[in-house]
Amino acid sequence: MSANPDLKNMSGYMDPISELSHQSYGGSDEGMHIGAVPRITIHAFCQTDGTMRTAEAAMEDRRMAKAHLKLDMGGIPSAIETFEQAPTPNLIVVETSGNREDLVSSLDHLAEYCDAGTKVIVIGDVNDVTLYRDLISRGVSEYLVTPVSVFQLIGAIGELYADPDAEPLGRTIAFFGVKGGCGASTVAHNGAWSLARSFQAEVVVADMDLAFGTAGLDYNQDPLQGVFEAISAPERLDETYLDRILSKCNEHLSLLAAPATLERTYDQGEKSFEQLIETMRASVPQVVLDVPHAWNAWVKQTLLSVDEIVMVAEPDLANLRNAKNTVDMLKQLRPNDRPPHLVMNKVNVPKRPEIKPDEFASALGLTVQAAIPFEPQLFGTAANNGQMIGEVDNKHAIARMFEDLAQSVSGKAQPTRSARPGLGGLFSKFKRKTG
Repeated sequence: MSANPDLKNMSGYMDPISELSHQSYGGSDEGMHIGAVPRITIHAFCQTDGTMRTAEAAMEDRRMAKAHLKLDMGGIPSAIETFEQAPTPNLIVVETSGNREDLVSSLDHLAEYCDAGTKVIVIGDVNDVTLYRDLISRGVSEYLVTPVSVFQLIGAIGELYADPDAEPLGRTIAFFGVKGGCGASTVAHNGAWSLARSFQAEVVVADMDLAFGTAGLDYNQDPLQGVFEAISAPERLDETYLDRILSKCNEHLSLLAAPATLERTYDQGEKSFEQLIETMRASVPQVVLDVPHAWNAWVKQTLLSVDEIVMVAEPDLANLRNAKNTVDMLKQLRPNDRPPHLVMNKVNVPKRPEIKPDEFASALGLTVQAAIPFEPQLFGTAANNGQMIGEVDNKHAIARMFEDLAQSVSGKAQPTRSARPGLGGLFSKFKRKTG
C-alpha cells in the first residue's frame, strides 16, 4: 500500500482516502507512566522465543534509548559460561525454568562471578511467593513470572535504578502540525493554558520555532531571553538558569519563547534540545513543546522522545497525506506508545470542500480528539489581544474542547487530582494464573 495518493487521478476525496486507509494504530496506554532507563549496560540470557521477542521489543523502545542491551539464549548456564571469562554488566537478566532447588543452586553459582554492584533480574515460570522471598533474600533484585510483557520488563529495570528521593519527572507533550498553517501553535498554546488552569499545576511552554514562533505574541509576552539562549549555553543550563529565563504568563503558566528574528540562521543538531527538555522535565510537572512544521533530525528526535504527541491537521487531502506519513513514522519509532491525539482544526470553512473528520481519522486508524470549527472572529480577537480562547469566552464550546484536550494529554484521571498510578505490589506479581 502506497503512503502517497495518486493526485493526478483524483476525482474526489473518497478514493485517495481509501488508498491511505490502514489498520488501527498498535500503540498502548500501558507504558505511559514508565520512566526512561538510565545509561546502563544490560545482558539478558533468555530460554524461550517468547521472552527473547519481548526483550528485542524492549531494546527498540524509546525508554531504553540510553541503555545498552545485549541478548543471548541459554539462560543461567549461558550466563555462567559468559561471565567466567568476562566482567559483569550493570544488570543481568536471566530466564529459568524447573524446580526451586536447581534454580537456587544455579543462581548461587552465577553469584560467584558477579562483580560488586551488579544487579540480577530473574524471569521464571514458577508462580510462588515463597520462592520470590527466597530469591530476594539471596540478593536477586526482582523476580518476574512468565509470560513477561515489554512494559513489565522495562518497568522492572527502571525501578531498580530510580532514585527514591528524586522528584518525579514532568510529562512532555509535543504539538505538531502536519502541514504549515494548520494552527498547531494556536492549539498548543490554548491547550497549555487550559492544562495549567484545569489542574492548577505548573506548565511550561517551549516555543521551538526559533525563527517564526508566535507564543510570545499569543501570550502577550516579550521576553529578552528564551529557548535560543537555553540551547546555546548547555554548560550553564540548570534549573536555576531555566527559572531565570522563563517568562511568567500567569500563576501556573510560564513561557520559554522563541527569538522570532532572522538575524541568524537556526541550524540545530539532533541533540540540541535534549538537555533543555530534560531540565524542564526535572523542574515542572507538565512541559508543552510547540514543535514547528519541519522535518529534520532534532524534530524527529523530539517526537521520538516525548510522552505524548498531539497531531494537528486541517481536513484536506494534503493534510491527510502528511498525517498518514507522520502516523506511519510514529508507529515505527514508537511501537509501544499509544497513538498521537488527533486534533482537526479549521473545520467547516465556508464553501471549501473538506474531508469529514471521522473519515479523516478512520483513514489513519485513529479517533478525533477534537474537531475545532472555523471561527475567525473568535480566534482573531484572541490573537490580536494576546489572549487565549478561554479568556475571551470561557463558556464557548471551543474553550471546552481545549479543556477536554488538556484532560486527555495530562496523564491524570481527573483535574486537580495528582494520584500516581497504582503499583500492583508483590501480590500482583503472583496473580497471573488466578481467575
